[in-house]
Amino acid sequence: MALASPFTPGDLPRVLVGRARERQRLGDLLARVVTFGELAGPPVVLHAPRGLGKTSLLRDTEDRARELGFVTAWVACAKGSPMLTEVAGSVRRALIDAEVLDDRSTKRVLDTISLEFAIFGVGLSTEFGRDKTDGEQPVAAITGLERVLHEAAASVRVRGGAGLLLLVDELHAAPYAEVAILLNALQNLAGRRADNPLAVMAAGLPSTPEMIMRAATFGERSEFISIERFDEADARRVLHEPAHEVGVGWREDALVAGLEIADGNPYLLQLVGDSTWQEAAPVKGDILERDDLEAGEGRMRGQLAAMCRARWDSASELEQSFLSAMADYEQEIVPRDHIATTMGRESRAISVPRARLIDRGVIEAAGRGRLRFTLPGMGAWIRDYQSG
Repeated sequence: MALASPFTPGDLPRVLVGRARERQRLGDLLARVVTFGELAGPPVVLHAPRGLGKTSLLRDTEDRARELGFVTAWVACAKGSPMLTEVAGSVRRALIDAEVLDDRSTKRVLDTISLEFAIFGVGLSTEFGRDKTDGEQPVAAITGLERVLHEAAASVRVRGGAGLLLLVDELHAAPYAEVAILLNALQNLAGRRADNPLAVMAAGLPSTPEMIMRAATFGERSEFISIERFDEADARRVLHEPAHEVGVGWREDALVAGLEIADGNPYLLQLVGDSTWQEAAPVKGDILERDDLEAGEGRMRGQLAAMCRARWDSASELEQSFLSAMADYEQEIVPRDHIATTMGRESRAISVPRARLIDRGVIEAAGRGRLRFTLPGMGAWIRDYQSG
């Protein structure tokens, strides 16, 4: 019987490869909380276009944190949805799952926590306790969030755990005002560092650092970690190691061809591996051949075309003109001057579509005055689409 594919395009990888420097840094911050029982420092923000493994790094950190005795709370932000009530609810669920709330003294404290948010005139409320005292007044949003994070982290530590780890994915999608509240609450907690065994880590698109710094001036003190494409050595490991673990190998020419298609993109590497595997249907001891990769290339190209089409269709007419000008250059790195000239505009006049496309993760900066598509092959897709 053929082996199930160990590759997981669009999902968390079964084998996390590379990112040694980033994993070391995140691990060091966790160790600070474990060793000193204090705040890990300013929030850490992983930022990169989609498909480069930000969420995988957060999940890996979550797993390691649990092994160290942390209680972990996970929040995935979504456009149009409140973030802070999700934070409070996730923290509460995490404490219950970890049975921290079983301790009577701790439970008595947490049962009094009521988080009231009034953002743009809309009241958002999350209750930790089952009973609310009649006439109790709502607390300010910043103070309320501060109290939630402090009480939760301290309660974990009191029971012998390391502390609380809050992980926020897709931070770029969070309401702007709520990001400001989170940053202010963390800034206040930093003033009592030794009382708050807490770490906050987040992930978002390339626009996230700018959004954070605009939300609060001290947001610039956050630790921003840019997640890049894999180098060739790690890209090889992404294709080789999952297959090797189940007793399947790669022929060198097939491996090289797969690396060229993926261009270091973690998602595309998983797609290359999975598409090749589906065609080969290997059993233990088999070798994935170049013919298998080429047979699976139609599946790969179809998936990539669907992704390119979705990005193209979501762009405005002006943004499509911008993308067309990029594709016209026929090189991976595109000078901004070429885009402006092709569009018949001055360089500063293309700033708005450029910013919007970067915000959505369709393109990214590749040096001063230079841009590139975040999805390898999108330029070629646009040329084919417009010529057809």
